[in-house]
Amino acid sequence: MMPLSAPSAFQPSLTAPACIGVFDSGVGGLSVLRALHQQLPAAPLLYVADSAHAPYGERSDAFVIERSQHVAQHLLAEGAVGIVIACNTATAAAAQQLRARWPDVPIVGVEPGLKPAVAASRSGRIGVLATPGTLASEKFRKLLHAQPAGVSVLSWPCPGLADLIEQGDLDAPSLRAAIDEHCAALKSAEVDTVVLGCTHYAFVREQIEIAMGPRVQIIDTAEAVARQAVRLLAPLLGEAAAAMTCLQTSGDAKRLSDIARAWLAFPCSVEGVVPGTGIEPVRPLSGSGGF
Repeated sequence: MMPLSAPSAFQPSLTAPACIGVFDSGVGGLSVLRALHQQLPAAPLLYVADSAHAPYGERSDAFVIERSQHVAQHLLAEGAVGIVIACNTATAAAAQQLRARWPDVPIVGVEPGLKPAVAASRSGRIGVLATPGTLASEKFRKLLHAQPAGVSVLSWPCPGLADLIEQGDLDAPSLRAAIDEHCAALKSAEVDTVVLGCTHYAFVREQIEIAMGPRVQIIDTAEAVARQAVRLLAPLLGEAAAAMTCLQTSGDAKRLSDIARAWLAFPCSVEGVVPGTGIEPVRPLSGSGGF
């Protein structure tokens, strides 16, 4: 593995094997990785969880842009033929800057699924659960204004929710209480469709469904993002050999390994990285390096 240098123009790696790069501020993007692996089970995938700096949704745009540039540079140095930004906040804050810096690199982002929510809604009353950063972004404001007349959207910020999910205990009382609190606002507004505007929230979808009740539809865009990534990036892998999916984190490698073991149904290797200005992989987690 190669250390991360300052962001620069894209130069394809001459030594690292081709892969698809995926990143998030933490573990939430594993929901997109899971959908991508389902559609491309033999593709070499490299996922970076920047957990030492999570959650991005409660950071400034400048901070998110800087971190996204460093992680993207790292993924490209590791052989990524393209990048999936598996984070709504990073997409909103940094996708434009990453595409400008590396115009030859296909970059797939995520955004709250308002369009499919409008199509699915019976009443036109839609709720969006997302981080404060996503909801405050210009990208989300434009998305909101693009919706047809007659649609009512309640954008509900969920500070701290992604961080609770990041801890890995999906049955924690504090997490369940936070979900109930946020969903109560949407229930009071009588929405019939709820958009999961953070990739972390996919892992508590069942709890959200219970809190909202059986008549409310939940919209998650992970599969749609994976389809777009497959369309754009799979042809670029060429004859890349099948490889075990690799997960890296700037946070606690043991925690990532435990979460991946519980949340993913396919084998992964797990590596720790040095948290700091950039990302520099260190030795794999003790034992087999994965599960």
